[in-house]
Amino acid sequence: MNEAPTITDPTTWALDREIVLVRVLDAAREAVFAAWTDADAFCQWFGPDGFTCTVREMDVRPGGRACFDMVSADGTVFTNRFDYLEVVPVERLVLDHGSDIDDDPARFRVTLTLDEQSDGKTVLTLRQLHPTVEQRDAGIGFGAVELGLQTMQKLARHLGDA
Repeated sequence: MNEAPTITDPTTWALDREIVLVRVLDAAREAVFAAWTDADAFCQWFGPDGFTCTVREMDVRPGGRACFDMVSADGTVFTNRFDYLEVVPVERLVLDHGSDIDDDPARFRVTLTLDEQSDGKTVLTLRQLHPTVEQRDAGIGFGAVELGLQTMQKLARHLGDA
């Protein structure tokens, strides 16, 4: 008999529900933050290889929202929504990420931190916290780590750090 997934408090961190991606970027954290928060810059790099992006709305503030479409090479459109919970300019973004539908059961919490280094580089740490272990495992099985690393590589190229 299959057991229903255990849903826990989505704001309580648990290693078995998280995916963490880290990249050192040869760019000031102001530039990295702008790449995440400026609608024109965002779609120049966001998404895995072979995807394009169109922002429909970007209101980066606590309680604000970003709605954007990612389109795969075969033309499949994936709607996305960020609901911003915390915005600390050039330091941190906390948001819920899912499809652009209300009450998306697949949405997950993202905490993005930017750590400025003495050499002018920025350490970008992106933490995804999924509501269940099963959802996290499905994301990993789908390729969340590899696709996330491709996206970070595109961000590095966008910032002039190939």
